[in-house]
Amino acid sequence: MFVDTAKVLIQGGKGGDGAVSFRHEIYVDKGGPDGGDGGKGGDVIFKATKDLNTLVDFRYKPELKAKPGANGAKSNRRGKSGDPLIVKVPIGTVVKRDGRAIADLVVDEQEAVIARGGDGGFGNAHFKSSVRQAPRIAELGEPGDTFEAELELKLLADVGLVGFPNAGKSTFLSVVSNARPEVADYAFTTLTPNLGVADIDEGHLLIADIPGLIEGASQGKGLGDAFLRHVERTSVLLHLIDAYTNDVAKAYTTIRLELASYSPELLNRPEVIALTKTEGLDADIIEMQTTALREVAANRDIFAISSSAHTGIKDVLRTLLRYVETARTAEAETVEEDDGLPVIRLAAEETVKAWEIQRHEDDEGRVVYEVRGHKIEKFARRTNFEGYENVNRLRDIMKKMGITYELKRRGAEGDSLIRIGRREFTLVEQ
Repeated sequence: MFVDTAKVLIQGGKGGDGAVSFRHEIYVDKGGPDGGDGGKGGDVIFKATKDLNTLVDFRYKPELKAKPGANGAKSNRRGKSGDPLIVKVPIGTVVKRDGRAIADLVVDEQEAVIARGGDGGFGNAHFKSSVRQAPRIAELGEPGDTFEAELELKLLADVGLVGFPNAGKSTFLSVVSNARPEVADYAFTTLTPNLGVADIDEGHLLIADIPGLIEGASQGKGLGDAFLRHVERTSVLLHLIDAYTNDVAKAYTTIRLELASYSPELLNRPEVIALTKTEGLDADIIEMQTTALREVAANRDIFAISSSAHTGIKDVLRTLLRYVETARTAEAETVEEDDGLPVIRLAAEETVKAWEIQRHEDDEGRVVYEVRGHKIEKFARRTNFEGYENVNRLRDIMKKMGITYELKRRGAEGDSLIRIGRREFTLVEQ
């Protein structure tokens, strides 16, 4: 079963909690803190493989969760890190989060971290100092990244076959390659994309048969909207047109408009045109149809072929191979140019304001001061609010960051309610 879209809940492993512990050994007076740190939660990692060609497995496994990290323990023992979850996906898989692509896996064995596991919390041994020799402070482990991912599979092929239904795409693919698509004399015989490898001279071509397009396909009519994504990665398009079509020029321009509506970049893609099913036509009719196409197809290569009679096939394949080899050379040169030093960019949280405060009333009419900011929210997530020493540490951090001063300037008092993320507490210990 071919499936090229799926949604799945992805969750990195939770980090382990830090431990509160003190040494209790004979002959050791006043043993100090020895609570270990929690282990890091496991990452969710996607790995491309040539052994898969569909996303159907994700329809039956809608949740992907990595292992959590273990809690810290006494004697400064750090918790074990959670094992990463390795998820195999087909080559050509695009992973999106909130509609934005975060990973594009196009090479066999390529890996990408999709969701990071949470950091482990520090144990109380981490907080020992000359003025705090017996801290009872330990952090909670952070939750891992959690979100619903949208997966899209875009077939990786050298050549994409496009054209109206029943234009002869499946027949062409079955003749030039080892693929065995369903072939019949009616429209929409092909309901899913098919791949085949065609050998010509000393080269080979990976060809994708895209289900037939119709006018309005880019807006969702017919099947084309569901499968146009598979054309995006091809190096060259082979546009097949039934030679028996009354107006071949209109058929050609209609498909071109649908491709442009889906992605304007497709108009710049190398293209070869083939009139199909010419085995029963006179040379004069073939010439007439070819002339009509030349008037709208600029300087593109146009061939008259018959898949069933195996005429004109090799000329088309040789032309396609020439375009593909040119694209492969250009791609290799691009990779070489990109092999320089990486560009270092600031992380997203470093490019925005460190923190901000909003004052508002909640549903119960209480005045709430809501503090937002990547760093302070991270500290709040790691704070165990069951221990007053832990909360006081968070208050100290807010003071050092200047948040407390700004809260007081905006009217907050000791018993004012402060909210950071999902955590609520008062400005001063009550």
